[in-house]
Amino acid sequence: MPESLQTCPACSSKHLDEIYRLDAIPVQSCILLDSAAEARDFPRRPLVLKFCDDCGFVFNSVFDLSQVDYASTTEESQHFSGTFNRFAKQLAAEVASLYDLKGKRTLEIGCGKGEFLQELVQQTGTLGLGVDPGFIPERLPGADGQDIHFQREYFDPATIAETPDFVACRHTLEHIPAVGQFMADIATAIRGRKDVGIFFETPDVRRVLDEGAFWDIYYEHCSYFTLGSHARLFRQAGMDVTKLYLAYDDQYIIQYAEPSTGRPPLPEEDDLDAVRALAKAFPERVAESRAYWIDFVRTRHGEGKRVAIWGGGSKGVSFLTSNDLRTEVAQVIDINPFKQGRYLPGTGHLVSGPGSLKEAPPDTVIVMNPIYMKEIGADLAAMGLNPELVAV
Repeated sequence: MPESLQTCPACSSKHLDEIYRLDAIPVQSCILLDSAAEARDFPRRPLVLKFCDDCGFVFNSVFDLSQVDYASTTEESQHFSGTFNRFAKQLAAEVASLYDLKGKRTLEIGCGKGEFLQELVQQTGTLGLGVDPGFIPERLPGADGQDIHFQREYFDPATIAETPDFVACRHTLEHIPAVGQFMADIATAIRGRKDVGIFFETPDVRRVLDEGAFWDIYYEHCSYFTLGSHARLFRQAGMDVTKLYLAYDDQYIIQYAEPSTGRPPLPEEDDLDAVRALAKAFPERVAESRAYWIDFVRTRHGEGKRVAIWGGGSKGVSFLTSNDLRTEVAQVIDINPFKQGRYLPGTGHLVSGPGSLKEAPPDTVIVMNPIYMKEIGADLAAMGLNPELVAV
């Protein structure tokens, strides 16, 4: 285990408190594995979350980046959900309403499989460059052409040949351990220009702290932000925050920024006292939450009921491995066809498509993200199934 960090990666403070610990969890949760045995034997490492009392940043103080390979066969895409696709299209439309990007250069750091960048190119006429070691060209046929290109690599400002006019970064900052250095790298990539727009989307940890949402804590997510700590990171890096809010059922931070011209902080940034209180209460809150769900699943299993979870991504892996739930959960369902037929790291559960539920109807379905309840309920009804349906 690497030595625990004693200073905050965001602000360098030493005023840190441990708020959560797991002895051994899979080092990757979106990886695709070919057998149950390989999945059960997948490497594990500890997690120790610390809270910075000075800036509100939460981070895994024993994270080891060498254990995570984003260039491997990972499957993080949520774009097989109509709910998520509508959200992404709305975000692209919002960007288009705020910035004139036609003919200008957009850099997306951590572009994943490229779906959002493609949408942004279509809606704005921007010239897109996506950077991500896990990009798979075959998943976006015809996109790598005149208006959109991809570099299958980790972000390095030295490899960004043209200065971008706009920088987008969705669901990537939470994977970065050295967040201060990452901001410095973005500053290097924009080469001192003051007219570059910046757009970030990052999970919100305030909800996690409030709900004891242990299923939203996993190894790849080494950095956790609230609205305030997200903005404070940017301001410390010499950037103004121009728009800041929560979206997607208050799960995601949406933030726009630009190189500093001295704008005052936004009201949404003032959250430190409230987050300190939530962090202090979190150890008890998360213990209660874990105990509730362990009892929920094991009680139904003990009654001979068939329990399924819907969501074979990181939340599902964390839900199972944090609580050592194995045979108590009979099925793991996901609509992403690239996950189906593969196995979850840690427990070795097989991921199946929704159609498999017709052959082995569940008594209870636990939805790993409540925003998909309506969508999943409709899918179940269309198959003539009416199980107990609950969300974490």
